[in-house]
Order: sequence, then structure tokens, then C-alpha cells
Amino acid sequence: MIWIGVDAHKRLHQAMVLGSQGEILGERTITNDAAAWQELLEWARALGTERIWAVEGAWYLGRGLAQFLARAGERVHEVSGRWTAQRRRGMRRPGKSDRLDARAVAQLLREEQDTLPRVFAEEDPLAMVQLWSRLQAETTEDMTRLVNRLHALLLLCEPGYETRLPALTTKAGIEALRVYSAPDSGDLARERERAVRALVEQLRLLDEQDRELRKKLERTSAERFSPLRRIEGVGPLIACGVVAECGRPRHGFREEHFAAGSGVAPLEASSAGGTRHRLNRMGNRRLNMFLHQIVLTQARTYEPARAYLARRRAEGRTAREARRALKRFVARRVFNALSECFASSIETVAA
Repeated sequence: MIWIGVDAHKRLHQAMVLGSQGEILGERTITNDAAAWQELLEWARALGTERIWAVEGAWYLGRGLAQFLARAGERVHEVSGRWTAQRRRGMRRPGKSDRLDARAVAQLLREEQDTLPRVFAEEDPLAMVQLWSRLQAETTEDMTRLVNRLHALLLLCEPGYETRLPALTTKAGIEALRVYSAPDSGDLARERERAVRALVEQLRLLDEQDRELRKKLERTSAERFSPLRRIEGVGPLIACGVVAECGRPRHGFREEHFAAGSGVAPLEASSAGGTRHRLNRMGNRRLNMFLHQIVLTQARTYEPARAYLARRRAEGRTAREARRALKRFVARRVFNALSECFASSIETVAA
């Protein structure tokens, strides 16, 4: 058995191979393209018949290589950059280099392969959902930045503009700003008008893109992910977002793994005979955000959740501690609903 760790970057990947005793059997630096991925795979096959790979950032800079290896039938795991840094700091030889990072990835794989997330070849329908979900999130962020810039500019033009114009986040507000005229006279006022109109054109395009993406996510979540939609506080964006981040539940992936991966399972911090737990700030932060949003909605509108929070508060927990406890129960419901979504084979969702 050999363990291969890959430190992935935009243009170059560094690979390190460890043997059964942890010794270095070889290393390779390749460019980040399909021809180089094939060469790396052939080189690794010559080193050992049984191979396990770990790619740092398998869903980011290392995605191309990780998917290539998974489609070729190789066993591939994902390692986050944070785990690599922690392992590197524990080495006897200090420093930071691609070789040290690749070795840290390989050592982590060799010691903890059973706990590392597995990378599977993408299914086209799921990849489409992931694309829509992440594009919609990025579009929303871009729209927020533009609205903030417009707000600051309009305050210079007209401090009380909110009383005269519709909200900037509505279609009526966007149309009003396309023909906006500042009340002041002079060249500076006219220049500000042009700036407002230029910004609102960008906002209009993003708004159209956002609405189209939301329609796709709404249709997909209603047709394919209805078990998730039945959970109180889960709408189309959250349902598709959970699927985008988790994908199809794989063999051996259980509810406790989902909770740990989304950062809602407390971490043990016991010492000197005392047992205690602390907040888990690791895991997939986007998944954690979705669970937090569900909890906030349920705390307002779902009576069983409100009763649970009240009971926890009566026990002396703070509001935050009560919400964290509820988030753990929500994670269980979300995982069970996610598993139900994939009880039968998923079909094409793109239209």
C-alpha cells in the first residue's frame, strides 16, 4: 500500500508518495492540466498496485485532478488546507513549502484515511445543482455590494432619497434609478447621476441572473429534494445548498459524520478528570450557515422548536447555547431528509 498526498495550486501540483513505514518513495511536480494528470497517474501506478490519494482542496484548486483520479477508479480523499497546516506545524522540521505540505497531506492520509472525506466522480445533475447554488450565492453577494455603493452615492446626491424612491432591492427601485435625476444642479450632480445609472445597470443584470437561478433552484428542489423542503425553515436555496455541499450520501457516511462535517458537533476538551466540550468552529461553514438559518426560522415560527429553546433557557443555558443544541437536532433531521432524497437514483435535473 502506498499513500499519495497532493498539495494543489492554481498552476502547479506537488505530489509526495509514502510507503508502508512512512518513508518517502518518490515525489513529483506537475502542471495543472489533463496531460500532466495522466502522467502523474501512470507514474503512481508504477510505484504500487494499491494506492490511496489525498488532494488538498479537492473541491477547489485540486478539483480537476481529484475528479480525474476518481473517474479513473482511484480512491481519493479530500484534505482541507487547515488540516495540512496543523499537521505541518507538528513536524520536527519547521518551515513552509510545497514539499512539506504534500508530505503533511500524505501523512494525514496514512494515519486517518478512514475519517477523511471521500471524493467521488461528479454526477452531472448534482454538479449542475452545485453550480446553480454557488452562482446564486455569489450573485447575491455582488448585488449586496452594488446596493451598498448605490446607497452611499445616493446619500451624496439626495440625503432623503429613501422617502421618494422605492427600495433599491426591488424591480421598481431599479427601474426608477435607471432614469434618476439628482435634485442639485452643476457638473458634479450630473456626474453622480451618470454613476448611479451605470451602477444600476450592473445591478439590473445581476438581479435578472439571480431571479433566473432562483427559478431553477425552486423547480429542482420541488421536484427532487422535497424531503428537505418538508423541514420547517428549509426553502429552495437551503435545500439545494445542502445538496450542493454534501452531494449524494455515500456508504458509511452517517449522521454523526454530517454533524461533525457541518461544525455542529461539539469538540471534547477534557483534562485532569474533568469532562467538558467546546464549540466546534471547524467543518463546512456554508453548511453550518444553512443550519443556523433553519434554527433562526424555527425559533420564530415552529412551536416545537420554540418550546425546546424555552426549556433549554429554563435549565440555565444562554440563548446561544440553546440555539446550538437545537442546531444539533436540526442536523439530524436534515441528514435523514438528505438520505431520503437519494433513496432512489437521481435523474437529470437540468432543463
